[in-house]
Amino acid sequence: MSALLDEDRSAAPAGPAPRVLPVKDAGGFIAARDDAHRRRHMIGFFFMVVGMFMSILDIQIVASSLNEIRAGLSAAPDEISWVQSSYLIAEVVVIPLSGWLSQVFSTRWLFVTSCIGFTIASAACAFAYDIDSMIVFRVLQGFFGGIIMPTVFATSYVLLGGNRSTKASMLMGLIATSGSTLGPTLGGWITATFSWHWLFLINLAPGIAVTIAVASLIDIDEPNWGLLKGFDLPGIVSVALFLGSLQYILEEGTKKDWLQSDTILGFGIVATLAGIFFFWRELTCARPVISLRVFRYRNFSIGCFVAFCIGVGMYGSVYLLPVFLSQVSRYNAMQIGTVMTVMGIFQMAGAPLSGLIASRLGLRVTLALGIVLFAGGVYLNGFFSFESDFGDMALPQAMRGVGVMLCMITTNAFALGVIPIQEIKLASGVFSLMRNLGGAFGLAVINTMLTARMDFHTSRLADGINPARPAARDMLDGMAEYLGDLHGGILDTQAGAMQMIYGLVHREALVLSFGDITLLMSAMFILVFALVPFIRPLPPLPTPMAKPALAKDAS
Repeated sequence: MSALLDEDRSAAPAGPAPRVLPVKDAGGFIAARDDAHRRRHMIGFFFMVVGMFMSILDIQIVASSLNEIRAGLSAAPDEISWVQSSYLIAEVVVIPLSGWLSQVFSTRWLFVTSCIGFTIASAACAFAYDIDSMIVFRVLQGFFGGIIMPTVFATSYVLLGGNRSTKASMLMGLIATSGSTLGPTLGGWITATFSWHWLFLINLAPGIAVTIAVASLIDIDEPNWGLLKGFDLPGIVSVALFLGSLQYILEEGTKKDWLQSDTILGFGIVATLAGIFFFWRELTCARPVISLRVFRYRNFSIGCFVAFCIGVGMYGSVYLLPVFLSQVSRYNAMQIGTVMTVMGIFQMAGAPLSGLIASRLGLRVTLALGIVLFAGGVYLNGFFSFESDFGDMALPQAMRGVGVMLCMITTNAFALGVIPIQEIKLASGVFSLMRNLGGAFGLAVINTMLTARMDFHTSRLADGINPARPAARDMLDGMAEYLGDLHGGILDTQAGAMQMIYGLVHREALVLSFGDITLLMSAMFILVFALVPFIRPLPPLPTPMAKPALAKDAS
């Protein structure tokens, strides 16, 4: 009988093949089923990184072409800055929401939707017909672009073994820094070679490729539509009002004389009230859209402060140096791009070096070395003069390039490396926000200081060239005589001489102001250096997730 039963079993048709049920970790991320599945994820992640580079590049790519865009759109001088500001405001508002959105829609579909929106908005920017339409399209571009970066940070945590992984931190740091540094250089070359429209049109082909690749290759988690039930709408509205108003104040405060303007005062009141409500709401809400509880981790809190300071130094130096080179050294766009490229080259060269140093000496020593190099490079910038040439500028830019890479890699690793995987999406959004807020805060402070120190140094220098002084009188007469010989007495030589002297005073006042600001920026990193001993060593990486088991089909 047993033999017959065995024979009958062997003859029976085979039932449904067992299927592989996805194995998820505590964060809801799906483990790779096999090596082929993991390779597919890695290829998709490469395309996600390309998308992240595009979104970061577009923050600064317009910086060197604002005059050309203003002429093309017939915009007023005080309006054209909004081409850059509108992108930053939209990005700052949406970045902290990216973690919650990723949980709701899944990493794949949120990224795909953002990439589609970013690509369409880029095309719209290229065909903007006036300054108002350009601002609207840049807001949309910044909104979709702001979602991309923290989403890639969270994905790197899953696919590359956590942000404490040297590979993940090195890659994220390289992209985040090189995109903002190369933006003005690449933008200037594109505008000079083609037209400003191509600053946005270059996003179309990679945007389409990234969208298709990520939709086809990435499936590391699933949507959680249950989060839409009773979602934290007051938190979303309050954070949008708080960050949007704060960003507007930082961008426009210098131009409008801060609280002397009714507009700035109004936005200040909105930011204060919305900020108070936001912090109360997110700390008491059962399901906050932005988790402030991640600040309970010491490393994360220190990392956010370091990221804020890096934002001040990185965005501030990228903004301030071209101002010096154009107004003092009289460099054209290509020459400015050449000087700025030095920092980008050393960032890329410093990436593998940074990973090696971090693996050998540890994160705290690597961060300390990065702070010293970055602060030293900024400090040396303060000694530039009208006569400084490329050779004088190369070493400080090289030091900053390597230093910012060391700081970025270590900060990413020790800040996000302590966050449990179930909180990583929310934490990555908050962490990315701090760097961008640092950049916005730094630019506002730099613009305010530049105006104040220019007035101070101009007044002091003007006192020294009083025509009543014999030395000043001799200089004025000498210049007037030179202009008379040059133009054959056609011009008013005395007025021309005074104009030349005023130009010299303005130039030297800018040199002195530039030195004051760079010295203050380098001193700021002393505070960062003092925090290094308080960083806790990272715990060992968790054991790899078990391979998924076979389970019978439920049917």
